[in-house]
Amino acid sequence: MTPRQLEWVRSVTEERTLRAGEVLFHDGEPAGYFYVLLDGELVITKVVDGREELLTRDTTRPGPTDGHDGKPAVAHRFTGELALLTEGGYAATATAASRTVVLACPKHAFFDMLVRCPSVACVLLPVLAWRITAWELQARNRATVAGLGTLAAGLAHELNNPAAAVARSAQDLGPAMDRLVGTAQTWGGVAGPRNRRILAETLHQIACTLPPPAPDPVAVADREDLLEEWAAERGAARPAPLASALAERGLHPDWLARRLADVDPDLLPAALDQLSAVLEARALTAQLESAAPRISALVTATRDYANLDRAPRQQFCVTDGLEATLIMLRPKLTRVRIVRDYAPGLPDVTGYPTELNQVWTNLVDNAVDAMDGQGTLTLRTCLQGACLTVEIGDTGHGIPAGTLPRIFEPFYTTKHVGKGTGLGLHLSHQIVAQRHGGSIMARSAPGSTWMVVRIPVEEGR
Repeated sequence: MTPRQLEWVRSVTEERTLRAGEVLFHDGEPAGYFYVLLDGELVITKVVDGREELLTRDTTRPGPTDGHDGKPAVAHRFTGELALLTEGGYAATATAASRTVVLACPKHAFFDMLVRCPSVACVLLPVLAWRITAWELQARNRATVAGLGTLAAGLAHELNNPAAAVARSAQDLGPAMDRLVGTAQTWGGVAGPRNRRILAETLHQIACTLPPPAPDPVAVADREDLLEEWAAERGAARPAPLASALAERGLHPDWLARRLADVDPDLLPAALDQLSAVLEARALTAQLESAAPRISALVTATRDYANLDRAPRQQFCVTDGLEATLIMLRPKLTRVRIVRDYAPGLPDVTGYPTELNQVWTNLVDNAVDAMDGQGTLTLRTCLQGACLTVEIGDTGHGIPAGTLPRIFEPFYTTKHVGKGTGLGLHLSHQIVAQRHGGSIMARSAPGSTWMVVRIPVEEGR
């Protein structure tokens, strides 16, 4: 700077001395000053999802490891310019690590300085570009980690029930098979052809009887009690499995009594024990058979969400990605009503499905947060001209009209401090617009907010 420029800067700024641990500015605080670090060290941190993360350190005494992340040396010497230029709040918290001296330049003087002192802009702009790039890289890494966390949480949640069913059934199947062998030996030793035929026909009828489509749990429990009591009175050693299998199929004691009316009375206990053992083994086998496809379907959904073992750029079905995202986010959707409105016969698009799945995750997660975890989430897909359109709507509190045009700006967020980075929608915009040549926009009113994503169907358009 020239002496005249330096004199002007001296007249519009003030020197401040911070004690160790004193905060220069807080995350989310309206930006009012541009700060030049004269002496000492500032620690720049941000609370993300309740956890404080170190973003960088600005120091006048750089150590041998400083600069390993590509940070320009001059970037250590000033801070706050990004918040002023975006007319938002500070995107992090700056705290003095030791006795620190800064020069505070008010907002109006900062913009005057850019005009009066062109050399300042020459120094500031490269650093500004580095800061934005570094923040976006951190946000991408954080989004990747968050995506892995979502994947792990969803996988663990969804695997819990079928895995528990497999473990429980496998544990019970051994003793059940032992009982089946024992009752079969007893029944085979005492029953003649006629009695064996009656029992075989009864088992066949039970297997052919399907459970009611919408059973009443109270009625099922009542039938089960009656069946268990009936079988126990006739000498069955383990009437519970028999009663459970018949009750869930809507069968009553009278039905069983008619089916077994021609069995020799002295053989009825052995017949009931054999019947119970067979039905118990079948029930456990059915549980294993039903759990395995659920696990397989979950693995398929996980593969579709992460797009494992696939080329990075490919043709894919957008609806599959939406469904995989809903499965991965199911723990957050327990109190959310989901409405699907997918147009039939949609063409595939060409692009990066893993990145688009991150977009769907951001949009659905934001929608659930806007509804405070409960409400109606709507997903629509349709073909509009040369673009496949995805609309994600929620019934939350909406986005204020004054902030709607800025939601895709970097570091801008309507969430409370510590919730989000202000880069989720910005990165989503980059993925849609730059990586896929599409567009993303929002329209909002209280109780009805829609995020609209358009992806060109034909590659290169």
